[in-house]
Amino acid sequence: MPLIVFLVVLPWVAVFARNFSQDFDLTWGSDRVRILNNGELLTLSLDKDSGSAFQSKNEYLFGKISVQLKLVPDYSAGTVTSYYLASQGSTWDEIDFEFLGNLSGDPYTVHTNVITEGKGDREQQFRLWFDPTADFHTYSILWNPHVIIFYVDGTPIREFKNLDSTKVPFPESRAMRIHSSIWNADDWATKGGLIKTDWSKAPFTASFRNISAQACIWASGSGAYPCSSNSWQAKQLDAPSLERLMWVQKHYMIYNYCIDLKRFPQGLPLECAATT
Repeated sequence: MPLIVFLVVLPWVAVFARNFSQDFDLTWGSDRVRILNNGELLTLSLDKDSGSAFQSKNEYLFGKISVQLKLVPDYSAGTVTSYYLASQGSTWDEIDFEFLGNLSGDPYTVHTNVITEGKGDREQQFRLWFDPTADFHTYSILWNPHVIIFYVDGTPIREFKNLDSTKVPFPESRAMRIHSSIWNADDWATKGGLIKTDWSKAPFTASFRNISAQACIWASGSGAYPCSSNSWQAKQLDAPSLERLMWVQKHYMIYNYCIDLKRFPQGLPLECAATT
């Protein structure tokens, strides 16, 4: 009997439950992971020997995924705290939030990327309008058949549209897991690698809580079950949301691959004509 793939809807719930192990696996650096407050808070730490990471047990095909995150305070140069969706294989898909550390008192860089069929180079970078180390803030990825939207505290900062009709690949067939990690990237993360990680200030610790997924769980089984209708499945940016996005990009975007002519001397990527 052939293998049939089906979708099951996961309702909007805090999947970062009291028993963290029910929903996530620790993938490396497990001795640098702490689960606190009866499972409601998780911290990842980085020291000179290793970083740490976790991933969701479930894979998802489309959804809205959110996490509340408090970044490494004070000196964080050279460190990267990541929160992303990724599939497996050599031609994988990936949707990235990466938070690039900095010297004490200097702002973090929010590094976003969309990888399709193993090809990335679609970076947009932002500053934030608040101190992301002082308290928890919500970072969300909306991924449906029409668009990918990156949100910070409900404010859209980036969208990547499905432009399949123009031969621009869009992640729509590979299921992805939720991943988070903290790791050393002082060869590139802070001012192009000019500022290195100061290990005397280790461990560097980021805190996570309230990871939630309104999403379609991808699984194998004996039948086909369509994902139940949810508002996120057809959501796109309306006019007020587009205004907010443009405001963020005008005031807080510090890099956009779609205007980097030096990087693409043969011409900008096709999606840049239609991507905000």
